[in-house]
Amino acid sequence: MVNSKKLKGKAKGMVITQNIEAAIRYYRAISQLLKDKGNPFKVAIAFSGAKEVDGIAYSEAQINGFAENETRDYFDKDEYRLLIVANKYLTGFDQPKLCAMYVDKKLQGVLAVQALSRLNRAAPQWGKKTEDLFILDFFNSVDDIKNAFDPFYTATRLSEATDVNVLHELKDALDEAAVYEWFEVEQFVELYFSNADAQQLSPLIDTAADRFNHELALDDLAKADFKIKAKQFVKIYGQMAAIMPFEIVGWEKLFWFLKFLIPKLIVADPVSSQFDALLESVDLSSYGLERVKLNHRIGLDASESELEPANPNPRGTHGGDAEHDPLDEIIRSFNERWFQGWGATPEEQRIKFINIADGIKAHPDFQEKYQNNPDAHTRILAFEKIFEDVILKNRRNELELYKLLANDPAFKAAMQQSLRQMVA
Repeated sequence: MVNSKKLKGKAKGMVITQNIEAAIRYYRAISQLLKDKGNPFKVAIAFSGAKEVDGIAYSEAQINGFAENETRDYFDKDEYRLLIVANKYLTGFDQPKLCAMYVDKKLQGVLAVQALSRLNRAAPQWGKKTEDLFILDFFNSVDDIKNAFDPFYTATRLSEATDVNVLHELKDALDEAAVYEWFEVEQFVELYFSNADAQQLSPLIDTAADRFNHELALDDLAKADFKIKAKQFVKIYGQMAAIMPFEIVGWEKLFWFLKFLIPKLIVADPVSSQFDALLESVDLSSYGLERVKLNHRIGLDASESELEPANPNPRGTHGGDAEHDPLDEIIRSFNERWFQGWGATPEEQRIKFINIADGIKAHPDFQEKYQNNPDAHTRILAFEKIFEDVILKNRRNELELYKLLANDPAFKAAMQQSLRQMVA
C-alpha cells in the first residue's frame, strides 16, 4: 500500500491484470516479494474455472488454500491486503476497505466506471477519506479514463428507449423462416450446458445451417434478412439480459443457439461479409514502464450526456511499435496477453496456431485477395473471411477455440493479428 497507516492499518488493494494467466504470474511474483520481506501480509487471487500455466493446472481454491466461495470473506480479514483479479470482482464487489488499485488492463466505457468505482465505498468506521484513494495505472491514458467517465458524470439519458418487445418480433420472424426446429434448439442448449463434446453439438448446428445454405433454397435477400435479424436478436438480448431479470426461457435458449449458428450462415451478398464491425488492426508488442502522469486531476464535462441504446462496449488491445518477431515469439506474446480460457497446453497452442496459419495460406483466396491485394482495407476484410472459413472448417475438432472466438471479439482480433504476422 502507499501508506501502511491508511484506514487504521486495514487498507486493501486490488491488482487488475490482462487475463487469468497474467493474474497467476502476478500472484507468483508478488508472493515471492512478500516472502522476501518476511510475509508482512497475505495476497489472494480470484478467477473462475481452472487454468494451465507452464504445464501446471491452477484453480482459485488451489492457489488460495480455501474454497472459491470463501474468497470474499478471507479477503476481508486483516492479514489479506491484496487481491489479484482479471475479470472477476471488477463489478459487483463491495469491499469498503479497498483503497488502492494497480491497473494493467485496458478499461473502457461502463467497465472502467464500474471497476474503478470499487474504491468508492464509504468506510467511516475506519476514517476513510477521498485522499486515501490511490490508482496506479500502467495501461490507460488520462483521455481513456475521461472518455469512460464523461457520459456518466452528470445527467445521462438514452437518445431513445430500447423496446424489449422487439425480441418477440425478431423471434417470431426467425421461427417462421423454418431454418431450425425448436426441439433442435432445446437439444443443443441441454447438451451445451452439460459440457457435451463437439461430436454431439456440431450436427445440430450443421443441420440448421444446411437448411439455410441449401435445402430451403432461400434467395440472397431472404438469407441476408434472416442473418441480420439473428444478429440483432443476439445483440439486443445479450445486452438487455445483463441488466434485466428475464423469465422468458425461450429467449435465452435461442440466444445460445444463434451464437453458434450465425457464423455458419453463408450469404452471397458481398455486404454480408461486413456485418461484424472490423476492429482496428494493431500490432502485439511488449511494453515498458514509464510514468506519464502523477496526481493528475481529470476534469470531466459537466454538460448533460446522451448515449445511444444497444451500443456494444469495445475492448482494446496493447498498442505500441510493431515488432517483427520469429514464430515462437509471436505465439508467446499472444499467449501472455490473450490467454482467456483456452485449455490447450502451450505446445498444443503452438501446433494449433501453425495449423491455422497453414490452412490460411492454403485457402484458394489467400494469394489473390489477401497476399497480392494492394488495398489495405479490403486485404483485412479478405483475411477475416479466410480466417472464418478455416475456423469453421475445423470447428468439429476445435470447439473450445471456436467458442472463445465466437464470444470474445478481443481474443479473436488478437489471434487474427498474430496470424497475419505469421503468414506475412
